[in-house]
Amino acid sequence: MSGIIDADSSFSARQKLRAARIFPVSVYEIEKNPEGKSGFFSNLPSFFIRISPLEIAAYTRQLSTLVGAGFPLVNAIDSLIPQIRSQHFKKKLARIKDDVVEGNTFAGALSQHPDTFPPFYVNMVRAGEISGTLDIVLERLSEMTERQQALKHRIRTAIAYPVLMSVIGVLVVFFLMAYIVPSITAIFDEMDQMLPVYTRILISVSGLFQKFWWIALALAVAVVAACRKCLKKPRAQYVFHKLLLKTPGMGELIRKLAAARFSRMLGSLLENGVSMLAALQIVKNIVGNSVISGAIDSVSSEVGRGRSLSNCLDEAGVFPPLCIQMIKVGEDSGDLEKMLFKVADVFENEFESKIMTLTSLLEPVLIVIMGMIVGFIVVSICLPIFEMNQLIG
Repeated sequence: MSGIIDADSSFSARQKLRAARIFPVSVYEIEKNPEGKSGFFSNLPSFFIRISPLEIAAYTRQLSTLVGAGFPLVNAIDSLIPQIRSQHFKKKLARIKDDVVEGNTFAGALSQHPDTFPPFYVNMVRAGEISGTLDIVLERLSEMTERQQALKHRIRTAIAYPVLMSVIGVLVVFFLMAYIVPSITAIFDEMDQMLPVYTRILISVSGLFQKFWWIALALAVAVVAACRKCLKKPRAQYVFHKLLLKTPGMGELIRKLAAARFSRMLGSLLENGVSMLAALQIVKNIVGNSVISGAIDSVSSEVGRGRSLSNCLDEAGVFPPLCIQMIKVGEDSGDLEKMLFKVADVFENEFESKIMTLTSLLEPVLIVIMGMIVGFIVVSICLPIFEMNQLIG
């Protein structure tokens, strides 16, 4: 038998194990800092290592299977720890197991690691513990995580090619303007005649590229860093998210994705025994837009006064009309949870279809833009050459 226990030293680890009537043959420390490095370098592993959501989903599904088969929770957690590849994840699970052994609830132990287990995960586990359906809740959590990751993967796959084309195009233009164009246009300096306006523009831009490219690069990095820092402030983030919602095309996409996330998470929470008000407070943090999040917070207050969810969402005006209509049908039929899942399916499919359509249109647009830039460079170089040929002729 082998496992991981959280302790300050090997000695304290042995004491903990002996108190639990476990007598280890050997105890050794994992994830030692290489060459005794400390300070900033000792924090590098936890800064760079990120536990994959798919790894969490796989662990959750396996734990659900063991708990459903009648394994005690502590034994189930302990038996799965050796199967985890990530040492970082192993250490977290070992701490969670120790907390449960010491008398804490599983949800309480998970809540100590918010960077790995978000609030909706913890609240669903808490509901499963209270209702005695922990295995079913864990299975639902694994399905939700896998579905979300599959959607993210399809979206990333769809936009990967346009992004790659954009990066390559920028690099090609930079190389042409900084190195190729200056060597070709150098011969025009010896000409006494007036150069065409396109050629003069090209030479000026090329000169700026050669002299100030590093300033442009530093400015771009500074602007991106300043924007990221500014967007961490709630007020600036709210204004930016509001502008996104008003942007033609983009606003519709954001609303559909938020509606899908809202519906699926709310349906899962309600299905597993979480109250409507508590579920709304959890769901508002996962929609990905502070304007919509604020609207859901207001909806929660109105629902707490006894109003229906569909009417409150209709007044908020942040979700597509179809979403509100389907939720109203679910409320009227008394089957709100199933209708919320259908809403999520509809808007996830619409969002994915819209992304595919936009990326398919983006590819020819990028090709046309690159063609225009390269064509401008070629024409600007060729025009003076044609004029020289006419003079010679």
